[in-house]
Amino acid sequence: MTDDFSDAGNTGNAFFEAFLTLHHGLPRQAPGSDASTRALLSLCGPLPERPRVLDLGCGPGRSALLLAAEAGAHGAEVTAVDLHGPFLDELRTAAAARGLADRVRTVKADMNALPAEEVGDGSFDLVWAEGSAYIAGFDTALARWKRLLAPGGTLVLTECEWTAAEPSAGARAFWDAQCPLRSTAANVAAAQAAGYRVLGVHPLPDSDWDEYYGPLAERVRDRTGDDSPAMAGALAATREELDVRARHGHEYGYTGYVLRPVEAGGGAWPARPETAADTAAVRAVNLAAFETPLEADLVDALRADGSWLPGLSYVAEAPDGSVAAHALLTRCEVDGAPALALAPVAVDPAYQRSGAGSSVVRALLAAARERGESLVLVLGHPSYYPRFGFTAASRFGIRAPFEVPDEAMMALVLDGSVPVPAGTITYPAPFGV
Repeated sequence: MTDDFSDAGNTGNAFFEAFLTLHHGLPRQAPGSDASTRALLSLCGPLPERPRVLDLGCGPGRSALLLAAEAGAHGAEVTAVDLHGPFLDELRTAAAARGLADRVRTVKADMNALPAEEVGDGSFDLVWAEGSAYIAGFDTALARWKRLLAPGGTLVLTECEWTAAEPSAGARAFWDAQCPLRSTAANVAAAQAAGYRVLGVHPLPDSDWDEYYGPLAERVRDRTGDDSPAMAGALAATREELDVRARHGHEYGYTGYVLRPVEAGGGAWPARPETAADTAAVRAVNLAAFETPLEADLVDALRADGSWLPGLSYVAEAPDGSVAAHALLTRCEVDGAPALALAPVAVDPAYQRSGAGSSVVRALLAAARERGESLVLVLGHPSYYPRFGFTAASRFGIRAPFEVPDEAMMALVLDGSVPVPAGTITYPAPFGV
């Protein structure tokens, strides 16, 4: 979390100047990798031939250089912003060495007080912030940076999050003092509440931390000489951060978000787990969404069944706070291996084709991923569910227990490190199959 310290309040502070000096010349200033930058870029969808990119808190510009070379059909025009001049010097030198000097423009500025004459509203196809959004705060970044996007533009940022359902006291003691963390599901909900569609979520692998912490740890070990009190403090803080990662790294990680503002008139659809107070409204939405009461009865039956998983029944809220949409995941099996069944998904007819259904499904899938689930199955319309990453289940050797069109039985792998089981799906008893 010690990437560029672009907060103007830290300028002139001897401790942070020492911290930045400690980071000079390192390949990265936060967890990340070229592979993850490319993965996030791929989730943005089609871009202009030479998109206009704003890299906020760019540090020495590892991402800025890759975007300048690879974003769009012919690379990007990148405006790279950082408050620390020596990082911008590194970036300009590297851009010139790679023949990209004409594509990278540097701006020395505080990301919390961007100069309008150089960083204008509505000017960028991509706003990019790897490892730096925490300086503004996730929610503040979502609100403040939306205005910088051109119509159809995309915001990409990474955020440190809890990956453990119940983080330990040791992990919380460190992070609550530094930058209080939330879960992926909470950040997805925050993005939706701020008026964004979530185009993609990319958990950074542990190797992305190694790319940052490996060289940093070596720098700390090799540091010799008479250190000033400020540098001694920076070294001690860095050693603590490295030690917390060694002891508690399995409890937190970085996640990348690819977000696009909801189109004018499209509304925002905050999604959250249902509560006991939502039961009647959930039934009403299912009754309204379908021609028969079968789906509403199924939800009620699943609530009383052992396949029900608390926290995996989600609702999307309408602007007046009522339930606009509902989606449910329950436990099923594939040849004895655990999986999840997505069914039903219901949207109040008044809010259909508004984005409410997509919002509740994306939030629900994010919650399942956070819980450590690895596989979701859905029987549904083949033109709708691929937007969430679903593909034909037959690709994995998974089949329904009844006759169904191949393209309608779909699977989504949430965790690629877990082998995908092959075989026949066993649904919970309330499904009646």
